[in-house]
Amino acid sequence: MTATLVAKGLAGGYAARTLFDSLDLTVAPGDVIGVVGVNGAGKSTLLRLLAGVDEPLAGTVSLSPTDAFVGWLPQEHERVAGETVAGYVARRTGCAEAAAEMDATAMALGEPDAGDAAADRYSTALERWLASGAADLDERMPVVLADLGLTLDAPDGSVTAESLMTSLSGGQAARVGLAALLLSRFDIVLLDEPTNDLDLDGLDRLEEFVRGLRGGVVLVSHDREFLARSVTAVLELDLAQSSNRLFGGGYDAYLEEREIARQHKRDAYDEFASTKADLVSRARTQREWSSQGVRNAMKKAPDNDKIRRKAASESSEKQAQKVRQMESRIARLDEVEEPRKEWQLEFTIGQAPRSSAVVATLSDARYEQGDFTLGPVSLQVNGGDRIGITGPNGAGKSTLLRALLGRQEPTSGTASIGSSVAVGEVDQARSLFTGAEPLAAVFEGLVPEMTTADVRTLLAKFGLRADHVGRAAGELSPGERTRAGLALLQARGVNVLVLDEPTNHLDLTAIEQLEQALETYEGTLLLVTHDRRMLDTVQLDRQWRVEAGRVTEG
Repeated sequence: MTATLVAKGLAGGYAARTLFDSLDLTVAPGDVIGVVGVNGAGKSTLLRLLAGVDEPLAGTVSLSPTDAFVGWLPQEHERVAGETVAGYVARRTGCAEAAAEMDATAMALGEPDAGDAAADRYSTALERWLASGAADLDERMPVVLADLGLTLDAPDGSVTAESLMTSLSGGQAARVGLAALLLSRFDIVLLDEPTNDLDLDGLDRLEEFVRGLRGGVVLVSHDREFLARSVTAVLELDLAQSSNRLFGGGYDAYLEEREIARQHKRDAYDEFASTKADLVSRARTQREWSSQGVRNAMKKAPDNDKIRRKAASESSEKQAQKVRQMESRIARLDEVEEPRKEWQLEFTIGQAPRSSAVVATLSDARYEQGDFTLGPVSLQVNGGDRIGITGPNGAGKSTLLRALLGRQEPTSGTASIGSSVAVGEVDQARSLFTGAEPLAAVFEGLVPEMTTADVRTLLAKFGLRADHVGRAAGELSPGERTRAGLALLQARGVNVLVLDEPTNHLDLTAIEQLEQALETYEGTLLLVTHDRRMLDTVQLDRQWRVEAGRVTEG
């Protein structure tokens, strides 16, 4: 089914705060609209409104036809306690809901007093069940999961249909989420950060899926290369300017057009400000001349010459008239509002004294974890090395990091870590900032030498203000927890920096600021990322590829 989604005059927000308003958007078949903006600008809120999950503060969202099948895939994988992989896929594809609705209408149809209305409801539910792809989901699921390296009936303890979602790693959950997307048959797809935790193969599959859809797509992503390859238009939510604007063309065209538009705004304001300042200065001069003339006239002796008194009066009136004309010109100027400076995450990475010349060494080291084995591997990390680490999900990248940092003992072989190593880390799970304790308290516990006031000032610099620091750390969004991790890097002195998928959940501005901070960082860097533009941007002198428990350098 081809479908169109139309939003008119949409406003969204929470409590007393409006994040965006007067938003108009049409999503037609073939459209792939990327939504960008800083964290907190309302991107996820917009998707929830378009999906009908939340009610807008103002405006409307309509579908044509009204029974179009809209799929909303939220940012986090919603690992429901007790839910299996098969159950998760059925729920995320909408098949479970469609099946439940059809079963309920079928039961109602079997009631003795069921009439035409019950038959109509069953017919509608049956059509939706068929449209969702539920009829052959059980046949399609094994093929897609196996293609993604997962299986439905593995006896060796790997991921199965009955595996609990809560037991999966981030990479495994990402692949199951991708499988659900590939198995879905939505008319309109709403995707919130679909690239998070996907490896390069998963990103290629996602891009191919999005490009192959006939229906409309609205997606939120901070993966610049994914946006460049996928979207046909960009909707910018500008929190600083309290505005929104749709840019036609792809992502790279958006960047260029946005920069031109910002320059035009700045030029227009500069011209207005210069003209106004000139007129104000001239008016001030005219007033001073007029006042000086009056003061001079009062100082002179009374003059009984009527002609001279009349000339003096006319001269004073002319000066006053010029002042009024200048003030009138100032009042008639079209006011141009000064473009507000956008908030930027500007930070540096705290530097500790240099570590030893050799940071870490692995010699024929093997690490066994269940049925998975990393190694044997022999590697040496020297002080000042900048190493990029890539590889498929589940290949052993996180195990390798634990090995290098001395956090996991080898099953065989040897491992050692150098002296004076001060590690700063942003791990994939952002595990330092979890639980029910307030963010400020968690942060203070990690840097006890800082005062409460200093902690709050630092967190505010990272966009974590009063309404964030008092909340439970575990209730913060993934992006907010990532910012807290970056703030910790600035607060501590480090000489070995470990970043595991640091761009997950960060907005585009913050990613660029992180890249700039890495330019000036002089210590050892271990960077695990699938962000293709970051790999191209950040200066690296070594590349490690981890695959099937083996590490190769190239």
